[in-house]
Amino acid sequence: MNTGPVGIGVIGAGNISDEYLRAMTAAADLRVIAIADLDAARAAAQADAYGIAHAATPEALLARDDVELIVNLTIPAAHAEVGLAAIEAGKHVWAEKPMALRRDDARRLLEAAGAAGLVVGNAPDTILGEGIQHSQHLLDDGEIGAPRTLLTLMQGPGPDSWHPRPQFLFARGAGPLFDIGPYYVSTMVQLLGSIVEVEALGSRPRATRVVGSGPDAGTEFPVEVWTHVSALLRFESGVVGTSVYSFDSWVERQLFDVTGDAGTLEVPVSGFDGPTRIAAAGTRGAGWRESPPPGTPRARGTGVVEMARAIRAGVRPRASGELALHALDVMLAIEESADAGGRTVALATRAPRVEPLPTDWDPTAATLPDAGSSS
Repeated sequence: MNTGPVGIGVIGAGNISDEYLRAMTAAADLRVIAIADLDAARAAAQADAYGIAHAATPEALLARDDVELIVNLTIPAAHAEVGLAAIEAGKHVWAEKPMALRRDDARRLLEAAGAAGLVVGNAPDTILGEGIQHSQHLLDDGEIGAPRTLLTLMQGPGPDSWHPRPQFLFARGAGPLFDIGPYYVSTMVQLLGSIVEVEALGSRPRATRVVGSGPDAGTEFPVEVWTHVSALLRFESGVVGTSVYSFDSWVERQLFDVTGDAGTLEVPVSGFDGPTRIAAAGTRGAGWRESPPPGTPRARGTGVVEMARAIRAGVRPRASGELALHALDVMLAIEESADAGGRTVALATRAPRVEPLPTDWDPTAATLPDAGSSS
């Protein structure tokens, strides 16, 4: 049985890799050994920037015996293929969201991992950030009584104005629902439990968009997805929710409100930190108070650390593949409902209950000393 820090191999050296590499190279329980990309120069540049010993092809990285866990940062369309290749190579897998583009692919990934005795984890790991974790503790402690309703909003003009290569964010498997939805849906399920049915409507006002920055600025590209989605959700607990995901608003808004018998909780869903705001029943929102989160600051890559510790402990990671499968099922059901003009779609999957982290949990701490170490 392996001990000590977990050996990490990263596949995908694009924009998001910077955030992961900053956190993972600072985590004592991880050892980032190699990074790979189809663009060899890009992988080499990231290896140099973060002091990673090896820049390799994906095939060479998967062949390394010292890499135990693959961090899959490829585009959404490649998540399942790369994940299955990693499992076939005997590696655990952490992937960016969404887990896959199809339910069958996600299930195949989990089944292959289970058969091989391997573990799958999945973004977003914002659910492990101190902000959402604090909200979970407050809900579990009865701060607003029994939850009854949910309202979430994510609105903005879309990433085409600032992202240098936004085309994939408007292709099948992306759009606001699959790009931003995983943050909101995973948080809903983390706080309120599984979702059992959805209804939704979608809109696509523009058939094409234009790249607004970088070397491709001015390039027109097609829009293949709904760019505005409104959804109704029913939870297994009886909670009902309304959610909006939009790349068609000139005003940027992010909101995640849970209302219970004794008040409303405003959850800081847009990142890892931030205070939870609480409005007591009867105040009509005039009496908001802030409850700052305790604990060590966390960032993207926190989920990889928690997963590495779970692997060593022989338990399921909190940001698990099973949670990601349910989130994918919810988003696909929303898309299917919108495609069908709003019909009700029932969910076949359920997510496991995930216990919150201890408030003193620290992603940078060394908790996995090598066997025989004096530390």
